Amino acid sequence: MAGGGSAIRGSRVGAGPMGEAERGDTAPRQRVVFFCANGHETATVFAVEAAVPEAWDCPRCGLPTSTDVNNPPPPVKIEPYKTHLAYVKERRSETEAAEILEEALEKLRARRARGEVIF
Repeated sequence: MAGGGSAIRGSRVGAGPMGEAERGDTAPRQRVVFFCANGHETATVFAVEAAVPEAWDCPRCGLPTSTDVNNPPPPVKIEPYKTHLAYVKERRSETEAAEILEEALEKLRARRARGEVIF
């Protein structure tokens, strides 16, 4: 059974394309091209009176870009995740670490000698 319906489907009162006469003229625009270190080219449109940023993120690889085709910015150096041990090694020398370890082992041996349960 076919449903009855309206001749105008998927629209509402007042819907439809609006011309420039109804919404006004568009702002003057400029096309700016950015380049990344991988050779990707990204064109972006800005309003003429808007300040164009010096850097932009490449949508293809995520590297920073610039408007200079011959001198794109280098990739950002990503520091690897540091473990707790890596931070401790930055603060302590090997001799300090050995002294702290020996002190902790002495305490542990003393507790065992007293018969304490250690988990």
